Amino acid sequence: MAMLSTSLSGPKSATSYCAPEFSGLRRLCPNSNNVNSNFHSQAFLRFCSPRKPLKSVVAMAGTGTFFVGGNWKCNGTRESIAKLVSDLNSAKLESDVDVVVAPPFVYIDQVKSSLTGRIEIAAQNSWVSKGGAFTGEISVEQLKDTGCKWVILGHSERRHVIGEENQFIGKKAAYALGQGLGVIACIGELLEEREAGKTFDVCYQQLKAFADAVPSWDNIVIAYEPVWAIGTGVVATPVQAQEVHVAVRDWLKTNVSAEVASKTRIIYGGSVNGGNCAELAKQEDIDGFLVGGASLKGPEFATIVNSVTTKKVAA
Repeated sequence: MAMLSTSLSGPKSATSYCAPEFSGLRRLCPNSNNVNSNFHSQAFLRFCSPRKPLKSVVAMAGTGTFFVGGNWKCNGTRESIAKLVSDLNSAKLESDVDVVVAPPFVYIDQVKSSLTGRIEIAAQNSWVSKGGAFTGEISVEQLKDTGCKWVILGHSERRHVIGEENQFIGKKAAYALGQGLGVIACIGELLEEREAGKTFDVCYQQLKAFADAVPSWDNIVIAYEPVWAIGTGVVATPVQAQEVHVAVRDWLKTNVSAEVASKTRIIYGGSVNGGNCAELAKQEDIDGFLVGGASLKGPEFATIVNSVTTKKVAA
């Protein structure tokens, strides 16, 4: 069986059947001395094994509907957002995709009142408990009152700029889920963590914080966003992204349940655009995208949503 190289820089060994050293990931080699080598080897083998195509289906390892979210971050004015909403309303979007956009808080009402019902509204953050004397925060109850269906939690900018810790983010997710909001749960490693070989460790620690807190995984979408790829223009290759998505799905299977691993959608984020989305979407464990800058351009965002067509296979 041919093994696919995921190396960022190093040459492939001529004497080894395992993957070459990959900056930021443990060596996925059956004879590794790493205590977790068997698990990661199995995950890599699953990824490399050919998948028998099925007629008229979307080829995904999970069973959920393709999911694309647009995170507008701290961008926009009334005028620019009105133009963006107009572009989204006129876009032709594939029907078998769940589409969500996350405007800045102050424009949620504007977007909700003018955006087609085909696209749901998400918030970019929420408070950890019921509202009250928490200056500057937005409660889950307030978000629901404005029509939000989802909230993004654990985004790298909240973790590494604001300083939110894993356990705090897990508690936020638990509260939001308990109040009926879906959660887009972000995980991902810094560049120095990848270079130190800690990619899996970091992602697993972040996943565990969610798993320790949440009452159910029914309304959670996991967004793997390598921090070194967010807003930098440097996107993970399809193989690099798929490799981590495989590991995340197998972590869920081992630590939560096989059912959760199958149902939970794992989406990729990090400089996704209209030019690279198709190749990324072809990977069977990539169940969609969380899009930053490109989501501010209606036609390009539509292209990303419609990349689901690259997953469709026929016998």
